[in-house]
Amino acid sequence: MTTFAPVAPTTDVPPTRIAPDTFVIHQVQPALGQPLFVYLNSMVILAKEPVIVDTGTPANRDKWLKDAFSLVEPEDVRWVFLSHDDVDHAGNLDEVMTACPNATLVCNWAMVERHTNCFDFPLNRCHWVMHEESFSVGDRTLHAVRPPLYDSPTTRGLFDSATGVYWAVDTFATPLPAPETSIAELDPEFWNFGMTLFAYGAVCPWLSLVDLDKFGRYVDSIEGLDIKTVAACHTPTIEGPLIKEAFAHVRRLPAVEPPPLPDQSILDQIIGATSQPPT
Repeated sequence: MTTFAPVAPTTDVPPTRIAPDTFVIHQVQPALGQPLFVYLNSMVILAKEPVIVDTGTPANRDKWLKDAFSLVEPEDVRWVFLSHDDVDHAGNLDEVMTACPNATLVCNWAMVERHTNCFDFPLNRCHWVMHEESFSVGDRTLHAVRPPLYDSPTTRGLFDSATGVYWAVDTFATPLPAPETSIAELDPEFWNFGMTLFAYGAVCPWLSLVDLDKFGRYVDSIEGLDIKTVAACHTPTIEGPLIKEAFAHVRRLPAVEPPPLPDQSILDQIIGATSQPPT
């Protein structure tokens, strides 16, 4: 049987400090078939009891582990918060739990049930935290709050009231024209289209089925957390007045016409453009 080594993203973006003790770890990969880029982020909180938030992808494992443990020594990690069990969030979970012998894995019952077929959860090192529950990390309490957009029923975001940082998981996902483009540098029309495309195409196609007013009230409840900084897996950090703009766009999404998504004809074009001629 032929085996293939993972192809790691080639763009090196170092960890970004987004609060006095909070860092985002970046992985960047080219978008399929387009001259665009997609972030796959995770986070480290250097609390009294340090926390790793999500564990990156297996395709870029060596770089991710190097970046994470440049911020915190593995033996010092006390908590690993898993937002949900998708591979771009749980891709290095086994490696992290092995490297961090003093860490407790913050997960939930549904993750264990869904993910046990590919990860042997150390139940004696697990702490189940559900939506709207909290846990202490020594010098602060972190709050698990489900974001407005999500692609897994196991999802919980994470709000740190000490810094105002909210880990929004897959909400606000957008492609970027260049690896280090900030949200402030994005054309507003491109940003709105990018968030709409990712929301309907990759995260939550059920949006068109929800009640606009009921959904809006939930978005309001998340925005009302006094968020100072939004970090998430597939977007650069969102700060300042752009937070309000981002929530306003999400609030409108159920009323937006879903964009057309790439179909077989697009796949044929991609294959044709990337196929190597016979030698």
